[in-house]
Amino acid sequence: MSEFVYNTLDHFLSQFKGPQYRLDRSIPISLLLGIAIRRLAWLLRGVAKCLVLQRRIRFVYMAPRVCLRNARLIQFGKGATLGVGVLIDGLSREGIKFGDNVVIGPYSVVGASSPSNLGAGLRMGKDSAVDAYSFIGAAGFINIGENVIMGQHVSFHAENHNYDRTDVPIKQQGTRREGIVVEDDCWVGSNALFLDGTHVGRGCVIAAGSVVRGEIPPYSVVAGVPARVIKTRTINRAEAPRSVSA
Repeated sequence: MSEFVYNTLDHFLSQFKGPQYRLDRSIPISLLLGIAIRRLAWLLRGVAKCLVLQRRIRFVYMAPRVCLRNARLIQFGKGATLGVGVLIDGLSREGIKFGDNVVIGPYSVVGASSPSNLGAGLRMGKDSAVDAYSFIGAAGFINIGENVIMGQHVSFHAENHNYDRTDVPIKQQGTRREGIVVEDDCWVGSNALFLDGTHVGRGCVIAAGSVVRGEIPPYSVVAGVPARVIKTRTINRAEAPRSVSA
């Protein structure tokens, strides 16, 4: 009977998480059912909120106290999850776009601009996630790829203030925006900070607490303030694909 319950939940969740998704059999059935009930409540809340605010049905998991501003400029992929207290403001030139199974951790903020200074927006690819208390300021366009995993307190600042003049307050000198790119399959540690103009190549590892700016080559491991390449990831020979002889 218990295996039937596991298999049923696996089948249901795989519709959102992909065919490879499989529950850990060491979790007691009673706890799994509690989790399933909570997730169902989040799903119903997400469907209802999207229907009211966006006039369309989206299968999105929303925890309590999620706030969506300018919701019609926000796009959700299937199975996206927004944690408790998440705030997302869609006001931007290109909108806020989340791929399938994107996760935004509790009390995180995603925003792009104010009505007087419209920002560019955000794209976050499928199966990517950012953990609790993070900030994504998409004044310049932010493009986060697929399968990017990020820890807590990660922040993106895709804008810089001009400050050349001393006879004019800095806040009146305007801003410049180059945007930020993080390509697919990156791992970002907690408290990492991305500055405007950063481009992180595919497969990089960003150490916790790093301040990232400029061009980071693919498959680099970076750390520090400012972040510097400390090593390069390479394919283990034992794991390298082998040719097949006839």
